Amino acid sequence: MRISARAKSLEAQDQLLPAREEWLKALPLLPANSTQAEWIRGQVYKLELAAKVAPPPEEKHACTRKLGPLAPIAILLAKSKTLLLAIFKLKFLFSLFAFMGVYWTLFGPAFGVGFVVLILVHEMGHYIDIRRRGLPADMPVFLPGLGAYVRWRAIGVTRQTRAAVSLAGPLAGFLGAAVCAALWYRTANGLWAALARSTAGLNILNLIPVWVLDGGQAATALSKAERFALLAVCLLLWLFVGEGMFFLVAAGVTYRLFTKDLPPQPSPAIAAYFVTVLAALGALLHLMPGTGLVPR
Repeated sequence: MRISARAKSLEAQDQLLPAREEWLKALPLLPANSTQAEWIRGQVYKLELAAKVAPPPEEKHACTRKLGPLAPIAILLAKSKTLLLAIFKLKFLFSLFAFMGVYWTLFGPAFGVGFVVLILVHEMGHYIDIRRRGLPADMPVFLPGLGAYVRWRAIGVTRQTRAAVSLAGPLAGFLGAAVCAALWYRTANGLWAALARSTAGLNILNLIPVWVLDGGQAATALSKAERFALLAVCLLLWLFVGEGMFFLVAAGVTYRLFTKDLPPQPSPAIAAYFVTVLAALGALLHLMPGTGLVPR
């Protein structure tokens, strides 16, 4: 209570960096995955951002004095930093429409727009899961022709939390693909089948546990026994669904059996989460016409 009182008092005096240091003192006193710890990490991040944007008061006044008659204009611009930050956040919309333009050109408006919306659904799965935990996150940024990502602050976050955030994207991707599958079943319109199959397939590939893919981040929470279980599930899905992408996931899991990044304790909930999402995507893919990412 004393630490939080001092931190809030420093914030009220616009002493942002000292307030940040006070909040950081409280983190070791709390369980790493508690709601209070996640809130403090978010507050620390906000103070860091605010400290970078706002110059110290003495520096600001010195600058305005030097500007003489232009000082009122400088003060007005300084007060518009909120507007400037809002414009900066429009990078989400700019990148989204640029991304959409690429797929519109390649596959036509109907599939292009639908495909990008489903990728947005996947990324919003990450974003919503991060924010519901009280952690700071930016809106998704799209890289035309490559993919998309959500930037967030994971310092001090447990492996289990990072894994759950990583799997939230493929889970949202499955839900989006399932809606398209239901529309295909109701309308017999091949566009919906194409969107469902391509989305499910890309989300499965994203679960390959390597590099910066979602599966790679999720695998860090799995013990060796849990990785063996995931490998067995991948091989069974490859056998019964008949899709080579499950072999790629299995190959990635095999690689992770020999890496030196095992967690200090197993995470059965994360293992079950991983298997459930992977199996759900496999079942949906199996129900859609076609092979691979291409519908019939």
